[in-house]
Amino acid sequence: MTVDGGKNLPWVEKYRPSKLEDLVSHDDIIQTINQFMKENQLPHLLFYGPPGTGKTSTILACAKQMYTLQQFNSMVLELNASDDRGIGIVRGQILSFASTRTIFKAGPKLIILDEADAMTNDAQNALRRIIEKYTENVRFCIICNYLGKIIPALQSRCTRFRFAPLQQNQIMPRLRDIVLKENVDITEDGIAALLTLSGGDMRKVLNTLQSTWLAYRHVSEDHVYTCVGHPLRADINYIMNCLLNENDFAACFKQINDIKIAKGLALGDILTEIHTIIQRVKFPPEVLISLLIKMADSEARLASGCSERIELAALIAAFQLCKDQIDLNDLAS
Repeated sequence: MTVDGGKNLPWVEKYRPSKLEDLVSHDDIIQTINQFMKENQLPHLLFYGPPGTGKTSTILACAKQMYTLQQFNSMVLELNASDDRGIGIVRGQILSFASTRTIFKAGPKLIILDEADAMTNDAQNALRRIIEKYTENVRFCIICNYLGKIIPALQSRCTRFRFAPLQQNQIMPRLRDIVLKENVDITEDGIAALLTLSGGDMRKVLNTLQSTWLAYRHVSEDHVYTCVGHPLRADINYIMNCLLNENDFAACFKQINDIKIAKGLALGDILTEIHTIIQRVKFPPEVLISLLIKMADSEARLASGCSERIELAALIAAFQLCKDQIDLNDLAS
């Protein structure tokens, strides 16, 4: 591997958009920000939404559009969650950068605070005064996943934009473009698996694609699921078949426990997949409600550290009770 052409870069960085027009979604947000920049009226910005939806890419593309390559380092300060961003950094590095004027006539400087929901409340409070005092000289872009973790005083000083999870039809063109450029051997069910697992997170799509390609040199549904340790659809169908059709509790427990051990499956992942499938099974409403409540209780207990064996037994028992309830309803009718 050589450094030339970014061959050793992760694809998520190698194909990060460098211009606003290269971004694949949120056209209304990009159009609004473009208008701000054309009018030279860029406000303080607050981007929030799930990971991998283009928040950082958007502001970096804006910065590259606003400043030349020579100006970039002196006009843009980017701080991430990995950097110390307590009150000391706000009063030191950020205050120093904000208060210093530059020789460039490129408009205000830009301070990007990525993953700002990791900042302490003291640091956020210290930031309020800096934002007001140096507005003439600097613009802030605050980026976070959870809006509730940003104090209201900061929210009111910024123009807010919510970045929603990407739609599959927005991800597909960029995904196919990268597959073509990297000459990836991929199947249609492999693409469907990537989109299903991503949940609208472009970063997750590309990281999973690259990991699967490097591991197997062929991206299929089974390879994608195996690479990320996610249960295969065939395994979930087998487990569902046991839960719905095996009436012997001990036999059902043994069959599901054996496949869990053989495939290294986590019960939490199994519960998530079963939850999706049982929505399509035609249970009577009261039976489905009872089953969902029991599954939710199991998931909560697993999250607090309960034994997987005990919770697996509870899951099987919940299905057995539901089957008994359906039988009783049939007899009554």
